[in-house]
Amino acid sequence: MATSQIEQQVMLRLSSAEVRYTKGRRLLVQALQRSDGPRSARDLHKDLGEAVPLSSIYRTLTTMSDLGILVPHHGTGGNSRYELAEWLMGHHHHLICRSCGTIDDIELTKHTESIIDALVSATTKEKGFVAANHSFEIDGVCASCAGDGTGAG
Repeated sequence: MATSQIEQQVMLRLSSAEVRYTKGRRLLVQALQRSDGPRSARDLHKDLGEAVPLSSIYRTLTTMSDLGILVPHHGTGGNSRYELAEWLMGHHHHLICRSCGTIDDIELTKHTESIIDALVSATTKEKGFVAANHSFEIDGVCASCAGDGTGAG
């Protein structure tokens, strides 16, 4: 089976921390590569079935987050969702449903991204702060929740 460039980068990062790239970790990375947004441990467990125990998924999420491979997003009801870090997947932003907790990735046009970059630059300059990166998240109600009436408010 061919190893993707993302998997190779993950393998190098784990190796530099003397952490093995096990089958379970590989399956988790592959599942996150296929997803259309951040996933919870339970979502990943459903995706992976019995191939990776839930307890191993939690340990892997912690390990890979600590190493900067994954980024946690803390959502409604204390539910955390994880995605591969931007250095692996590229820069993007999120739509976050306040009702069900779904987080969808969105990519902005270059023009819109340049407007956000200008805002970040102006805001940080005022405070003498040097920004390394930025994220843009929009909270609201997804189409599914809005349609079924659970997203009121």
